Amino acid sequence: MRKLIPIIVVMAIAGAGLAFYSRRDGAPQAGQGATAGAPAAGAQRGTGGGMPGGMPGMGGFGGGMSGFRPPMTVDTAAVTRAPVAEFVTIVGNLIGLATVQVVPKVSGRLESIAVRLADPVRRGQRIAKIEDQEVEQQVKQAQASYEVAGATIRQREADLKFAETNLERTRSLFTRQLMPRQSLDDAEARHQAAAAQLDLARAQYSQAKARLDELQITLANTEIVSPVNGFVGKRFLDPGAFASQNSPIVSVVDISTVRLVVNLVEKDVKRVTHGVAAEVEVDAFPGELFNGRVGRVAPVFDPATRTAEMEIEVPNPTMRLKPGMYARVRLRVAERANALTVPRNALVEIDGRKGVFVPNENTAKFVAVETGLQDQNRVEILNGIPEKATVISTGASGLRDGDRIVLAGQAGGQGPGGSGAPGGPAAPGGRGRGPGMPPGGAPPRAPQGQPDR
Repeated sequence: MRKLIPIIVVMAIAGAGLAFYSRRDGAPQAGQGATAGAPAAGAQRGTGGGMPGGMPGMGGFGGGMSGFRPPMTVDTAAVTRAPVAEFVTIVGNLIGLATVQVVPKVSGRLESIAVRLADPVRRGQRIAKIEDQEVEQQVKQAQASYEVAGATIRQREADLKFAETNLERTRSLFTRQLMPRQSLDDAEARHQAAAAQLDLARAQYSQAKARLDELQITLANTEIVSPVNGFVGKRFLDPGAFASQNSPIVSVVDISTVRLVVNLVEKDVKRVTHGVAAEVEVDAFPGELFNGRVGRVAPVFDPATRTAEMEIEVPNPTMRLKPGMYARVRLRVAERANALTVPRNALVEIDGRKGVFVPNENTAKFVAVETGLQDQNRVEILNGIPEKATVISTGASGLRDGDRIVLAGQAGGQGPGGSGAPGGPAAPGGRGRGPGMPPGGAPPRAPQGQPDR
């Protein structure tokens, strides 16, 4: 029995406190009449500021916390007309207009190399020299054979002329029956043999001439020249090394125009054609644009990647662009000089529909639109919203249709009925903070004998 006494005392105190607060907040006190519109007896008032609904036991957080979305601060922008251009962006490495590995046409030991790395060269300029003593001797021998063949021709021509004269004399004597038939046949045979010998000498002469020409070309090929204009991009051999037809000596690259060879995806092929303007940017010159154009697009697609090869040409008169540089290229595929546009961050997509949010009495309303061209900053609007209308820009991506909003810079804090909003009406079951209320939303206590307001 002694143990139950403290428990009974604690319960009595708790009951008295509960009755006190219930009497104070739930019903008119003694000597006070119920004011019109006051909450019914037993209803609890919220201690928070202005959140709609009444949550039993928690003032100001009505309707529970499920699905509650506080007002969002947003920026707005006007629907205006402005120029807009659409680009296709691609990346890749620059290459030269022509890159040639200079190899010798004949094998031999390098006698000298006339250029070094990064030297400018012209087409036909001497690059290197291969030892040519053996070839020179072969040329001299071929020259002698050629001269012998020429002398042989002259001898055979004389023999043929003698055979012709002898044949005419023998034929005349045979006609007068002063020579037998056998003598005439022998004269004709010697004439035919002399003509054949002359033909053979002439053929040997042509053969000797061809051999001489071949060796003279070989002698000329011991001097290696540049096949293109450009710069020495790399040097592979030094004097004294043995060079063969499979051993490049230097690499010459023509950079008067640089190229970017990339693969174009199927969806962009219809928009990218020959001559489309290109803007090229490289890391070596940040912020600087180099102008080029689409030189050619392959007429077939790679069945493995579903892409077509495209070549972009960029004039390089100052030689500042170098092969191997990483480049970002923007292709201007379409443009409109006076398009109806909105900021790009104002465009959202909800359930597969593109649209914008417009402010409507402190709420956001979704409006579906039809879009056209778009660049990095603006989107063209073809249909759905008129010119000079106001749309929500910053913050649009986090909104849903009907969400409460607060315009950035608007006086009044967080919106109607919320804590800190001037003149906000009291939410059902709670107390709003009105003018003259102290911080925290608690109203000043009415003088004794007067109802709360």
